[in-house]
Amino acid sequence: MGSDEEYLKQRKEQAERLSALFISMREYPIKNNKICFACYEGDGGFGCNPRYIAEELHKRNPSLEMVWLTHDTSRPFPDYIQLVEDTPENTAFHLSTARVWVDNYRKPYGTLKREGQLYIQTWHATIGFKAVGLFRGDAFPKIARIVSEWDSSLADYFLSNSKYCDDIYPKKLLYSGPTLRVGSPRVDTLINDRDKLHSIIRQELGLDQNVKLLLFAPTFRSGSQQGKREVTSETPQIDFDKLIATIKERFGGEWKVLLRLHPTLAARLDEMPLLKKDPRLIDVSHQPDISHILGGCEMLLTDYSSCAFDAAFAHIPVQLYADDVKDYIQSRGKFMWKKEDLPFDMAEDNDTLFDNIRNFDEQHYNSAVDAFMSQHEVIEDGHASERVADVIEKYIM
Repeated sequence: MGSDEEYLKQRKEQAERLSALFISMREYPIKNNKICFACYEGDGGFGCNPRYIAEELHKRNPSLEMVWLTHDTSRPFPDYIQLVEDTPENTAFHLSTARVWVDNYRKPYGTLKREGQLYIQTWHATIGFKAVGLFRGDAFPKIARIVSEWDSSLADYFLSNSKYCDDIYPKKLLYSGPTLRVGSPRVDTLINDRDKLHSIIRQELGLDQNVKLLLFAPTFRSGSQQGKREVTSETPQIDFDKLIATIKERFGGEWKVLLRLHPTLAARLDEMPLLKKDPRLIDVSHQPDISHILGGCEMLLTDYSSCAFDAAFAHIPVQLYADDVKDYIQSRGKFMWKKEDLPFDMAEDNDTLFDNIRNFDEQHYNSAVDAFMSQHEVIEDGHASERVADVIEKYIM
Protein backbone atom coordinates (compact mmCIF):
# COMPACT_ATOMS: atom_id res chain seq x y z
CA MET A 1 0.00 0.00 0.00
CA GLY A 2 1.39 3.43 -1.00
CA SER A 3 1.95 6.28 1.43
CA ASP A 4 -1.15 8.17 0.20
CA GLU A 5 -3.38 5.12 0.68
CA GLU A 6 -1.91 4.51 4.13
CA TYR A 7 -2.54 8.13 5.11
CA LEU A 8 -6.14 8.01 3.88
CA LYS A 9 -6.69 4.80 5.82
CA GLN A 10 -5.29 6.43 8.97
CA ARG A 11 -7.55 9.46 8.53
CA LYS A 12 -10.62 7.28 8.03
CA GLU A 13 -9.82 5.26 11.15
CA GLN A 14 -9.32 8.51 13.05
CA ALA A 15 -12.67 9.77 11.76
CA GLU A 16 -14.41 6.59 12.87
CA ARG A 17 -13.02 7.02 16.38
CA LEU A 18 -14.20 10.63 16.47
CA SER A 19 -17.67 9.63 15.25
CA ALA A 20 -17.87 7.05 18.02
CA LEU A 21 -17.08 9.81 20.52
CA PHE A 22 -19.89 11.95 19.13
CA ILE A 23 -22.32 9.04 19.38
CA SER A 24 -21.34 8.49 23.01
CA MET A 25 -22.13 12.15 23.79
CA ARG A 26 -25.73 11.81 22.70
CA GLU A 27 -26.70 10.85 26.23
CA TYR A 28 -26.28 14.53 27.11
CA PRO A 29 -29.11 16.91 26.16
CA ILE A 30 -28.73 19.79 23.72
CA LYS A 31 -28.75 23.16 25.52
CA ASN A 32 -30.97 25.59 23.67
CA ASN A 33 -28.98 28.71 24.61
CA LYS A 34 -25.54 27.21 23.94
CA ILE A 35 -23.51 28.27 20.89
CA CYS A 36 -20.17 26.66 20.02
CA PHE A 37 -17.61 28.69 18.05
CA ALA A 38 -14.34 27.73 16.38
CA CYS A 39 -11.83 29.55 14.19
CA TYR A 40 -9.01 28.35 11.91
CA GLU A 41 -9.14 24.76 13.20
CA GLY A 42 -8.41 25.93 16.74
CA ASP A 43 -5.37 28.00 15.70
CA GLY A 44 -7.24 31.29 15.61
CA GLY A 45 -7.99 33.61 18.50
CA PHE A 46 -11.02 35.86 18.96
CA GLY A 47 -11.28 36.88 15.34
CA CYS A 48 -12.67 36.57 11.82
CA ASN A 49 -16.40 36.20 11.18
CA PRO A 50 -17.18 34.19 14.35
CA ARG A 51 -15.93 37.06 16.56
CA TYR A 52 -18.36 39.61 15.18
CA ILE A 53 -21.29 37.21 15.32
CA ALA A 54 -20.46 36.44 18.97
CA GLU A 55 -20.21 40.14 19.84
CA GLU A 56 -23.57 40.90 18.25
CA LEU A 57 -25.27 37.96 19.98
CA HIS A 58 -23.84 38.91 23.38
CA LYS A 59 -24.97 42.51 22.92
CA ARG A 60 -28.51 41.26 22.31
CA ASN A 61 -28.61 38.48 24.90
CA PRO A 62 -25.86 38.36 27.57
CA SER A 63 -27.33 35.17 29.02
CA LEU A 64 -26.31 33.06 26.01
CA GLU A 65 -23.72 30.37 26.76
CA MET A 66 -20.88 30.81 24.30
CA VAL A 67 -18.12 28.20 24.04
CA TRP A 68 -15.01 28.66 21.88
CA LEU A 69 -12.80 25.70 20.91
CA THR A 70 -9.11 26.62 20.72
CA HIS A 71 -5.71 24.95 21.03
CA ASP A 72 -4.38 27.76 23.22
CA THR A 73 -6.66 28.65 26.13
CA SER A 74 -4.28 31.39 27.29
CA ARG A 75 -5.37 33.61 24.40
CA PRO A 76 -7.19 36.83 25.34
CA PHE A 77 -10.98 36.48 25.01
CA PRO A 78 -13.94 38.40 26.45
CA ASP A 79 -15.19 37.20 29.83
CA TYR A 80 -18.48 36.06 28.31
CA ILE A 81 -16.69 33.46 26.15
CA GLN A 82 -15.92 30.08 27.75
CA LEU A 83 -12.59 28.87 26.36
CA VAL A 84 -12.26 25.12 25.91
CA GLU A 85 -9.17 23.25 24.77
CA ASP A 86 -9.81 21.76 21.34
CA THR A 87 -9.33 18.05 22.10
CA PRO A 88 -11.41 15.27 20.49
CA GLU A 89 -13.30 14.65 23.74
CA ASN A 90 -14.03 18.33 24.35
CA THR A 91 -14.97 18.93 20.74
CA ALA A 92 -17.39 16.00 20.72
CA PHE A 93 -19.01 17.03 24.01
CA HIS A 94 -19.47 20.73 23.31
CA LEU A 95 -20.57 20.33 19.70
CA SER A 96 -22.99 17.57 20.72
CA THR A 97 -24.61 19.74 23.39
CA ALA A 98 -24.75 23.11 21.57
CA ARG A 99 -27.86 24.23 19.71
CA VAL A 100 -25.80 26.26 17.22
CA TRP A 101 -22.35 25.87 15.69
CA VAL A 102 -20.43 28.78 14.15
CA ASP A 103 -17.12 28.05 12.41
CA ASN A 104 -14.92 29.64 9.74
CA TYR A 105 -13.06 26.45 8.80
CA ARG A 106 -13.77 22.78 8.17
CA LYS A 107 -15.03 20.67 11.06
CA PRO A 108 -12.88 17.62 11.84
CA TYR A 109 -13.48 14.63 9.60
CA GLY A 110 -15.83 12.34 11.53
CA THR A 111 -17.83 15.11 13.25
CA LEU A 112 -21.51 14.21 13.65
CA LYS A 113 -24.44 16.60 14.01
CA ARG A 114 -27.64 15.84 15.91
CA GLU A 115 -31.18 16.55 14.82
CA GLY A 116 -32.23 20.01 15.95
CA GLN A 117 -28.79 21.60 15.67
CA LEU A 118 -27.94 24.54 13.39
CA TYR A 119 -24.51 24.82 11.75
CA ILE A 120 -23.59 28.16 10.18
CA GLN A 121 -20.35 27.86 8.23
CA THR A 122 -19.00 31.41 7.88
CA TRP A 123 -15.86 30.38 5.94
CA HIS A 124 -12.77 32.60 6.21
CA ALA A 125 -13.11 34.28 2.84
CA THR A 126 -15.84 35.14 0.41
CA ILE A 127 -14.42 36.48 -2.83
CA GLY A 128 -10.75 35.56 -3.14
CA PHE A 129 -7.84 35.03 -5.50
CA LYS A 130 -6.81 31.47 -4.76
CA ALA A 131 -8.19 28.37 -6.42
CA VAL A 132 -10.16 26.38 -3.84
CA GLY A 133 -11.87 23.01 -4.01
CA LEU A 134 -12.53 21.63 -7.48
CA PHE A 135 -11.07 24.78 -9.03
CA ARG A 136 -7.67 23.40 -7.99
CA GLY A 137 -7.97 20.51 -10.44
CA ASP A 138 -5.31 17.86 -9.92
CA ALA A 139 -3.73 19.98 -7.15
CA PHE A 140 -6.76 19.33 -4.91
CA PRO A 141 -5.66 16.55 -2.50
CA LYS A 142 -8.00 13.60 -2.07
CA ILE A 143 -8.16 14.00 1.70
CA ALA A 144 -9.04 17.68 1.31
CA ARG A 145 -11.98 16.70 -0.88
CA ILE A 146 -13.17 14.10 1.63
CA VAL A 147 -12.98 16.58 4.52
CA SER A 148 -14.66 19.32 2.47
CA GLU A 149 -17.54 17.08 1.45
CA TRP A 150 -17.99 15.89 5.03
CA ASP A 151 -18.13 19.39 6.47
CA SER A 152 -20.36 20.74 3.70
CA SER A 153 -22.84 17.91 4.28
CA LEU A 154 -23.18 19.05 7.91
CA ALA A 155 -23.69 22.76 7.20
CA ASP A 156 -27.15 24.32 7.15
CA TYR A 157 -25.87 27.58 5.66
CA PHE A 158 -22.68 29.02 4.24
CA LEU A 159 -22.31 32.77 4.48
CA SER A 160 -22.11 34.63 1.19
CA ASN A 161 -21.69 38.26 0.21
CA SER A 162 -22.57 38.11 -3.48
CA LYS A 163 -24.22 36.34 -6.37
CA TYR A 164 -20.68 35.45 -7.45
CA CYS A 165 -20.17 33.42 -4.25
CA ASP A 166 -23.56 31.73 -4.53
CA ASP A 167 -22.71 30.65 -8.07
CA ILE A 168 -19.23 29.22 -7.36
CA TYR A 169 -19.76 27.58 -3.94
CA PRO A 170 -20.82 24.20 -5.39
CA LYS A 171 -17.45 23.86 -7.08
CA LYS A 172 -15.34 25.96 -4.71
CA LEU A 173 -16.63 24.63 -1.37
CA LEU A 174 -18.42 21.48 -2.60
CA TYR A 175 -21.60 22.93 -1.13
CA SER A 176 -24.94 23.18 -2.92
CA GLY A 177 -27.21 24.01 -0.01
CA PRO A 178 -28.72 27.36 0.93
CA THR A 179 -26.52 30.38 1.57
CA LEU A 180 -27.07 33.42 3.73
CA ARG A 181 -26.22 36.26 1.36
CA VAL A 182 -25.83 38.79 4.15
CA GLY A 183 -22.26 40.07 3.74
CA SER A 184 -19.17 39.33 5.81
CA PRO A 185 -19.37 39.96 9.58
CA ARG A 186 -15.63 40.66 9.70
CA VAL A 187 -16.07 43.50 7.17
CA ASP A 188 -18.67 45.24 9.35
CA THR A 189 -16.01 46.79 11.59
CA LEU A 190 -14.03 48.03 8.56
CA ILE A 191 -17.10 49.93 7.41
CA ASN A 192 -18.46 51.10 10.77
CA ASP A 193 -15.46 51.61 13.07
CA ARG A 194 -12.60 53.14 11.07
CA ASP A 195 -12.19 56.26 13.20
CA LYS A 196 -12.39 54.31 16.44
CA LEU A 197 -9.93 51.66 15.25
CA HIS A 198 -7.51 54.33 14.01
CA SER A 199 -7.15 55.51 17.60
CA ILE A 200 -7.29 52.12 19.32
CA ILE A 201 -4.57 50.46 17.19
CA ARG A 202 -2.13 53.29 17.79
CA GLN A 203 -2.84 53.23 21.52
CA GLU A 204 -2.31 49.46 21.64
CA LEU A 205 1.01 49.74 19.82
CA GLY A 206 2.21 52.84 21.67
CA LEU A 207 2.29 54.95 18.50
CA ASP A 208 1.59 58.60 17.89
CA GLN A 209 -1.93 59.18 16.59
CA ASN A 210 -0.52 60.95 13.51
CA VAL A 211 1.54 57.97 12.35
CA LYS A 212 0.23 56.35 9.18
CA LEU A 213 0.10 52.56 8.94
CA LEU A 214 0.45 50.07 6.11
CA LEU A 215 -0.50 46.49 6.90
CA PHE A 216 1.52 43.78 5.16
CA ALA A 217 -0.45 40.54 5.32
CA PRO A 218 0.71 37.73 3.00
CA THR A 219 -1.46 34.67 2.64
CA PHE A 220 -1.09 31.11 3.92
CA ARG A 221 0.66 29.06 1.27
CA SER A 222 0.62 25.45 2.41
CA GLY A 223 -1.86 22.86 3.51
CA SER A 224 -2.52 19.15 3.24
CA GLN A 225 -0.25 17.89 0.50
CA GLN A 226 0.50 14.25 -0.22
CA GLY A 227 -0.74 13.23 3.16
CA LYS A 228 1.26 15.76 5.18
CA ARG A 229 0.19 18.98 6.86
CA GLU A 230 2.86 21.42 5.69
CA VAL A 231 3.25 24.85 7.25
CA THR A 232 5.89 27.10 5.76
CA SER A 233 6.70 30.79 5.72
CA GLU A 234 8.93 32.48 3.19
CA THR A 235 10.95 35.61 3.95
CA PRO A 236 9.30 38.55 2.13
CA GLN A 237 11.52 39.80 -0.68
CA ILE A 238 10.36 43.38 -0.25
CA ASP A 239 12.67 46.35 0.16
CA PHE A 240 10.81 47.76 3.16
CA ASP A 241 13.13 50.76 3.45
CA LYS A 242 12.29 51.85 -0.09
CA LEU A 243 8.64 50.90 0.39
CA ILE A 244 8.32 53.28 3.34
CA ALA A 245 10.17 56.02 1.44
CA THR A 246 7.84 55.58 -1.55
CA ILE A 247 4.57 55.74 0.40
CA LYS A 248 5.90 58.78 2.29
CA GLU A 249 6.79 60.41 -1.03
CA ARG A 250 3.31 59.69 -2.45
CA PHE A 251 1.08 60.32 0.57
CA GLY A 252 3.20 62.33 3.01
CA GLY A 253 3.50 61.87 6.77
CA GLU A 254 5.39 59.39 8.91
CA TRP A 255 4.70 55.73 8.04
CA LYS A 256 5.23 52.41 9.78
CA VAL A 257 4.53 48.90 8.45
CA LEU A 258 2.57 46.34 10.46
CA LEU A 259 3.54 42.73 9.66
CA ARG A 260 1.02 39.94 10.01
CA LEU A 261 1.34 36.22 9.42
CA HIS A 262 -1.69 34.09 8.62
CA PRO A 263 -3.19 32.67 11.88
CA THR A 264 -2.15 29.12 10.95
CA LEU A 265 1.47 30.27 10.67
CA ALA A 266 1.30 32.61 13.65
CA ALA A 267 0.34 29.64 15.83
CA ARG A 268 3.69 28.05 14.95
CA LEU A 269 6.05 31.02 14.53
CA ASP A 270 7.00 33.82 16.92
CA GLU A 271 7.11 36.48 14.21
CA MET A 272 7.39 37.08 10.49
CA PRO A 273 10.88 36.22 9.19
CA LEU A 274 12.65 39.26 7.72
CA LEU A 275 15.89 39.88 5.87
CA LYS A 276 16.72 42.55 8.45
CA LYS A 277 15.11 44.20 11.46
CA ASP A 278 13.82 47.78 11.32
CA PRO A 279 12.10 49.75 14.11
CA ARG A 280 9.55 50.95 11.57
CA LEU A 281 8.39 47.33 11.07
CA ILE A 282 6.04 46.11 13.81
CA ASP A 283 4.97 42.48 14.00
CA VAL A 284 1.28 42.09 14.87
CA SER A 285 0.98 38.41 13.94
CA HIS A 286 -0.24 37.44 17.38
CA GLN A 287 -3.02 39.98 17.48
CA PRO A 288 -6.15 37.81 17.26
CA ASP A 289 -8.11 39.59 14.54
CA ILE A 290 -6.92 41.05 11.24
CA SER A 291 -10.04 43.19 10.78
CA HIS A 292 -9.35 44.95 14.08
CA ILE A 293 -5.89 45.86 12.77
CA LEU A 294 -6.81 46.59 9.15
CA GLY A 295 -9.53 49.02 10.18
CA GLY A 296 -6.88 51.28 11.72
CA CYS A 297 -4.57 51.28 8.67
CA GLU A 298 -4.31 53.62 5.70
CA MET A 299 -3.26 50.91 3.23
CA LEU A 300 -3.02 47.14 2.78
CA LEU A 301 -0.24 45.27 1.01
CA THR A 302 -0.80 41.58 0.36
CA ASP A 303 -0.24 38.90 -2.25
CA TYR A 304 -3.20 36.53 -2.64
CA SER A 305 -5.05 37.03 0.64
CA SER A 306 -8.80 37.57 0.50
CA CYS A 307 -8.35 40.40 3.01
CA ALA A 308 -7.64 42.49 -0.11
CA PHE A 309 -11.33 42.24 -1.00
CA ASP A 310 -12.36 42.98 2.60
CA ALA A 311 -10.28 46.17 2.47
CA ALA A 312 -11.57 47.13 -0.95
CA PHE A 313 -15.21 46.75 0.06
CA ALA A 314 -14.49 49.27 2.84
CA HIS A 315 -12.61 51.44 0.32
CA ILE A 316 -9.24 50.99 2.00
CA PRO A 317 -6.43 51.30 -0.61
CA VAL A 318 -4.85 47.95 -1.59
CA GLN A 319 -1.58 47.07 -3.30
CA LEU A 320 -0.75 43.53 -4.45
CA TYR A 321 2.79 42.16 -4.50
CA ALA A 322 3.39 38.59 -5.68
CA ASP A 323 6.85 37.62 -6.89
CA ASP A 324 6.12 33.87 -7.07
CA VAL A 325 3.04 33.83 -9.30
CA LYS A 326 4.17 31.02 -11.60
CA ASP A 327 5.31 28.75 -8.77
CA TYR A 328 2.16 29.46 -6.81
CA ILE A 329 -0.13 28.60 -9.72
CA GLN A 330 1.82 25.40 -10.37
CA SER A 331 1.41 24.19 -6.78
CA ARG A 332 -2.01 25.62 -5.97
CA GLY A 333 -3.92 25.95 -9.24
CA LYS A 334 -4.93 28.88 -11.43
CA PHE A 335 -6.24 32.06 -9.88
CA MET A 336 -9.97 32.70 -9.76
CA TRP A 337 -9.56 36.04 -11.57
CA LYS A 338 -7.70 37.59 -14.44
CA LYS A 339 -5.72 40.68 -13.45
CA GLU A 340 -7.76 42.92 -15.74
CA ASP A 341 -10.99 41.93 -13.96
CA LEU A 342 -9.77 43.16 -10.57
CA PRO A 343 -9.82 46.66 -9.06
CA PHE A 344 -6.20 46.21 -7.88
CA ASP A 345 -2.74 46.77 -9.34
CA MET A 346 -0.49 43.71 -9.04
CA ALA A 347 3.32 43.84 -8.96
CA GLU A 348 5.70 40.92 -9.37
CA ASP A 349 8.82 42.86 -8.38
CA ASN A 350 9.78 45.75 -6.12
CA ASP A 351 10.17 48.35 -8.86
CA THR A 352 6.68 47.74 -10.21
CA LEU A 353 5.24 47.84 -6.70
CA PHE A 354 6.82 51.23 -6.04
CA ASP A 355 5.60 52.55 -9.41
CA ASN A 356 2.07 51.37 -8.58
CA ILE A 357 2.19 53.23 -5.27
CA ARG A 358 3.49 56.43 -6.89
CA ASN A 359 0.74 56.29 -9.51
CA PHE A 360 -2.09 55.30 -7.16
CA ASP A 361 -5.28 57.25 -7.95
CA GLU A 362 -7.77 56.95 -5.09
CA GLN A 363 -10.73 58.20 -7.11
CA HIS A 364 -10.07 55.68 -9.89
CA TYR A 365 -9.58 52.92 -7.32
CA ASN A 366 -12.87 53.63 -5.55
CA SER A 367 -14.73 53.76 -8.85
CA ALA A 368 -13.22 50.42 -9.90
CA VAL A 369 -14.23 48.87 -6.55
CA ASP A 370 -17.79 50.17 -6.87
CA ALA A 371 -18.04 48.80 -10.42
CA PHE A 372 -16.73 45.40 -9.27
CA MET A 373 -19.24 45.24 -6.43
CA SER A 374 -22.10 46.21 -8.71
CA GLN A 375 -21.14 43.69 -11.39
CA HIS A 376 -20.99 40.78 -8.94
CA GLU A 377 -23.90 41.90 -6.75
CA VAL A 378 -21.75 42.26 -3.64
CA ILE A 379 -23.47 43.21 -0.41
CA GLU A 380 -21.14 44.68 2.23
CA ASP A 381 -22.97 47.41 4.11
CA GLY A 382 -21.79 46.93 7.69
CA HIS A 383 -24.81 44.91 8.87
CA ALA A 384 -23.81 41.29 8.19
CA SER A 385 -23.35 40.40 11.87
CA GLU A 386 -26.84 41.65 12.65
CA ARG A 387 -28.39 39.54 9.91
CA VAL A 388 -26.62 36.37 11.06
CA ALA A 389 -27.63 37.07 14.66
CA ASP A 390 -31.23 37.44 13.47
CA VAL A 391 -31.12 33.92 12.01
CA ILE A 392 -29.62 32.43 15.17
CA GLU A 393 -32.03 34.24 17.48
CA LYS A 394 -35.00 33.05 15.46
CA TYR A 395 -33.70 29.46 15.59
CA ILE A 396 -33.18 29.31 19.35
CA MET A 397 -36.36 31.19 20.36
